[in-house]
Amino acid sequence: MHNNLQKISNLEDKSLLIVDDDNPFRDRLARAMEKKGFSVSQAEGVKKGIDLIKSKKPAFAVVDLRLADGNGLEVVKELQVSNSNCKIIMLTGYGNIPTAVAAIKQGAIDYLAKPADADDVEKALLADPNKKAQPPENPMSADRIKWEHIHRVFELCNRNVSETARRLKMHRRTLQRILSKRSPR
Repeated sequence: MHNNLQKISNLEDKSLLIVDDDNPFRDRLARAMEKKGFSVSQAEGVKKGIDLIKSKKPAFAVVDLRLADGNGLEVVKELQVSNSNCKIIMLTGYGNIPTAVAAIKQGAIDYLAKPADADDVEKALLADPNKKAQPPENPMSADRIKWEHIHRVFELCNRNVSETARRLKMHRRTLQRILSKRSPR
């Protein structure tokens, strides 16, 4: 299984920067990555992320695309400048594919949909760049992605059912049925 993974213990530079404004998620991920042998620094936004990059020049980075104070791509650009070998994983809220593609063009090696767990992150960071990544063990189901998308639009419309239905080009009753159900697995 781990044939195309490097071993973290064999690497000289184990520095990992995690930039994410979801504090509980970032703390959990940081703790898990430290257990796996990385030496982790954390930032909750673009500005602090860039400051840490300038002082630490991390070998690895996990960067959320959407940060409270800007776009994670700014962090990716800075990482590329400080250390062109930095292995960068972008985290993106469900199917934000166009931005993920932009991130890869900027120099990220992969992107993962949130909530990614530490094992997924480790696999992506340590994958051999010359081999294709393994498909995720349990990716989000299509139903789950649709549900996430509908709920996100609902939140962005300030939980207004009529407005959400209009924007999603759905019937209001259909939308209400979906919103009343729990999220699919």
